[in-house]
Amino acid sequence: MNNTIFDDVFRTMIEKMPYLAVPLINEVFHTSYPEDVKITQLRNEHQQEDGEIITDSCLLIGRKMYHIECQSTDDMTMVIRMIEYDFAIGIEHAEKQGRRYRIEFPKSCVLFLRSSGNTPDYLEADVVFPDGNTYLYSIPAIKMADYTKDSIFEKNLLMLLPFYIMRYEKKGHDFNNNPELFQMLLNEYEEIRVNLEKELTETGKSELYTDLTKLIVKIADYIFRKEEEIRKGIGEIMGGKVLELESERLKTEGMIAGAIKTCKKFKLDQEAAVKNVIEEFSLSENDAINYVKKYW
Repeated sequence: MNNTIFDDVFRTMIEKMPYLAVPLINEVFHTSYPEDVKITQLRNEHQQEDGEIITDSCLLIGRKMYHIECQSTDDMTMVIRMIEYDFAIGIEHAEKQGRRYRIEFPKSCVLFLRSSGNTPDYLEADVVFPDGNTYLYSIPAIKMADYTKDSIFEKNLLMLLPFYIMRYEKKGHDFNNNPELFQMLLNEYEEIRVNLEKELTETGKSELYTDLTKLIVKIADYIFRKEEEIRKGIGEIMGGKVLELESERLKTEGMIAGAIKTCKKFKLDQEAAVKNVIEEFSLSENDAINYVKKYW
């Protein structure tokens, strides 16, 4: 099974919308950071002799490091991987105090997109140090299945919304054969769309609303990749299937506009401007002509 789409969506939110992680951090670690708290994204690639370790996220808030991994299956070895990741992060940010070092592990957790009755609330391992002392390594396990759409909005855990559809991934056949059940799913996603629109557009975050709806559709398209009607239904409700984030599209359009204005500044004609943006941005001739008309 291709799990990279879940990593891609999670990392997209961490990298392009890191403030969405703040309510999740508050929920898991019982902190009370404001939504606009300063967040520093730390490097998520850690080089070791036997290869590179890549983590899903590592954020710095104040002087505290937070490490969140997104896991699509209930992997029993996850605790070992987390210790490895956390140790790499701790080593990279070790503080030298004279001839002594202080190595601090980040505050870590795992978001399980799929879980079972056997998935623990904490991932734990006993670590025996050279002096013989045993210390318990214990980190929270967050389970997507524990969060309803209502609790997601109540706690402002909007970062979980793209993965909400996964609770229905085994019901594709039922939706196809039961129109009433399928309509209930569509009604639920209409409610999600309305709540998300109300939550974000009223606070001036319409761009975030657009970005999140695209990610919701992206995961739904993957989960129901063999169920065309389900994909179509959710896609139409959430605004259509567009894999490119709207904010990225706007950024690209801004660059195109800048290139067109540069052509005009250097007294090139519109035909030359069209040719320039076709070559620079790999546009079709029709799109290039429309952009030049719009920004000339």
